Formats: sequence, structure tokens, C-alpha cells
Amino acid sequence: MSEAEQRAAAVKAAPMLKIESITRFFGGLAALDRVSFEVERGKIYGLIGPNGAGKTTLINIISGLMLPTSGRVLLENKLISGLPPHQVAAAGVGRTFQNIRLFTDLTVLENVMVGNHLRQGGSLIGTVLRLPRSRREERETREEALRLLRSLRMAHLAGIEAGALSYGDQRRVEIARALALEPRVLLLDEPAAGMNSAETDQLAEFLLELRESGLTLLVIEHDMDLIMRISDRVVVLNFGRKIAEGPPELVRNDAQVIEAYLGEEV
Repeated sequence: MSEAEQRAAAVKAAPMLKIESITRFFGGLAALDRVSFEVERGKIYGLIGPNGAGKTTLINIISGLMLPTSGRVLLENKLISGLPPHQVAAAGVGRTFQNIRLFTDLTVLENVMVGNHLRQGGSLIGTVLRLPRSRREERETREEALRLLRSLRMAHLAGIEAGALSYGDQRRVEIARALALEPRVLLLDEPAAGMNSAETDQLAEFLLELRESGLTLLVIEHDMDLIMRISDRVVVLNFGRKIAEGPPELVRNDAQVIEAYLGEEV
């Protein structure tokens, strides 16, 4: 086996995402305390815990919006913690936010096209002057966005302004925009927040289809029924520490997890 083949095999064998002893202090408070786990490629990992457990802080560190006080994050054995957000995204990490951040006055297609901007190589001058390369890239971006919407069975929404969509459809468009970057791992922060039961069921099917396509997902969610239904593995945080990790059925009955949720079964 050649050296290049050995490197490729090592990357393929590595976890998609590796969280190594991540700690984050805010003043004297530890929002995260030596949190470690690995995310296997092509799987859905649920990240749960009570409010204030450190879930969004961890997602912000993975995506480059925040630096860890100590510890590191690796994407397929490549160090990404410490990189600015645009470089983390370019490396293959996409994300959505708890609060929807669509451009409501743009169409669905235009919102998805915006998500493709990191993969464009044209200059600002070329765009302003409408040079041939910029026109070609804009055409290709539009075609790729349409292909993505068709693959997600959302092409019928392409010409609708994002602000006119239902809450559930806006969430799906936000995910589609993140997918336009062609990430290898997608971080979702409470994708079911504000959804009714029918929209949540559609979201579950949507996320399972993404997993079947080979995408790796790390999902923060307070809807326990949803997270237990879609996850291959669940990680539980409480007061910044990891208190449990394993298959959903094991985590559901973990004594520490039940205690963290004030004695309520999850």
C-alpha cells in the first residue's frame, strides 16, 4: 500500500469528529468540564441535557464561534479547534442555530445559494462587473441549489419567500442552506424547537434520510421522543460534564440521566 493510500485509510478509519477533553470557563464558572466523546461517521448522535448543561457552548466551540479554554476538536484526525468559523465550515462542518437565521425577504432558492458562497472562487470585482467567470459561477450555484432542493423534495418551495413559509419548512430550508456547503458533519441546534407534532415527524424522516445519504449529524434537542427515535447514540451533559453516553435505550434508563431531568423519564 502506498503512503497516500495509507493516509487515506487512516482518515477513513478515524472518527468523523473527536472531542478531546474540552473545557470552557466563563469567569470562574466551568460551562464545559473535560468533555470527551467521538462521533462515528454516517451516524446521528444526540446531544441532550437540561438547560445550562453546556450543549450550545460545545456546538459553538466545534463550529469555531468560540475557543475552548483547553482541549481540542478534530475532524477526521485534523485539528479544527482554534480555526475561525469560515475555515471550520470550509473544512466540512455545517451548522444551524437555535433561532432561525434565514433571509426572510429572499426566496428559498436564494437562501440555499447563499449557503454555497464558501465554495465560490470569484472576486468581488468580478461579481460587481459581472465578468464571465462570476456569471458562470452564479449559474452553477443556482443549478446546484436547485439540485439540492430537488433531492430534498423541496423544489416546489424554490420561488417562495422564506418568510412566507411555515415554521417547519423554514427549519428545513435552514438545513438545506447548511447542506449547500457539502459538509461532512452537520451540527443542528434544536431543529424541532417550535414545531408541532406533524412537523416534528417530518423532520425525523428528513434527518434519517440525511443519515442514509452518508451524512454525519450531531443534534441538540429537548424533544426526547425525537432524539431517542433518530439517534444511533446519545451523549448527555449536565452542569458542563458528560454524565452518560450510549445507545438511546441505555441512556433512557440511566440513573444519572433520570436524576438530571428531575426524576422524569426521558
